[in-house]
Amino acid sequence: MANEDVFDSFESTLRGRSAVNPWAPPMPDGSQSFSPDYDLVTALAGIPLAGGSGSESGRLAKAIDAWVAHELRRAGFGDDEVWPRLTKPRVLPRDVAVFLAGLPAKEREAAHERLLKNKSVAPVDARVLGRAYVKQVDVLIAQWSRGPELLVSTKSMVSSFRNNLANRFEEAYGDAKNLRGRFPLVSMGFLFFLRSTAAAEPGTLDKAVDMLRKLQQEADAYDACCLLVGEWADPPGYSGVAMRHDLVPPDLDAARFLATLIGRVLERTPIDVHVEVREARSHRPLALREAEETAQDA
Repeated sequence: MANEDVFDSFESTLRGRSAVNPWAPPMPDGSQSFSPDYDLVTALAGIPLAGGSGSESGRLAKAIDAWVAHELRRAGFGDDEVWPRLTKPRVLPRDVAVFLAGLPAKEREAAHERLLKNKSVAPVDARVLGRAYVKQVDVLIAQWSRGPELLVSTKSMVSSFRNNLANRFEEAYGDAKNLRGRFPLVSMGFLFFLRSTAAAEPGTLDKAVDMLRKLQQEADAYDACCLLVGEWADPPGYSGVAMRHDLVPPDLDAARFLATLIGRVLERTPIDVHVEVREARSHRPLALREAEETAQDA
């Protein structure tokens, strides 16, 4: 169904995960590392794959979107800042969420029900106008006063690698130029989820790695790219997804990807913006209040 909310099938799995701080304490040289929840991405990907739904259905890609959004929330971004949200509506302007939270309980419930029916205000998918065309964005952090701050595009491929690989990267390159052309300060990433059977085709994995590296080399393209490689057997022999970290070079792994994207957001905003993220990353409280809260008190 066109209006089906695929994220419904991931909610219970996401709710069962603890929000452990993914940031390791800073090293003496100031470097910081991020620890992704790989067990969660295999659990989420396994939901559509166990039912025989590969990339053709779009459910696998949505599972990856849900995982990236969860990792950003673990990093310290607020529940209403990151789209897709854990609960419906998946896309909801933070200012609207703040307004709803301030209503009396009865009024809030009624307003929420009406909001769910208004797809123009609270859609399932986020769409952003780039320099040349409107693009559906898979994972997004944005506010009306700041515009998009972080954009992640995800693609998955489980078969027909030789036929489709070049097309996926042409799309990724065009999307990067389109979005960066309107939002030069946005932190933008591209994540590619690939089935491990691609490694059996001579040159296919090497080509994917090469293209991902090229996508993050240009200043007006992606800040970071990521490769996830999953291994599984098709039903009825399906027994879960295993991540093939051995097939992913360090410069394209999820830990570096997430740390880089979040780092870019913090570098491109004042220190009193995203205070909770900064505190989680530094493992210490900051004598700062979020800029919006200070403005409201003025």
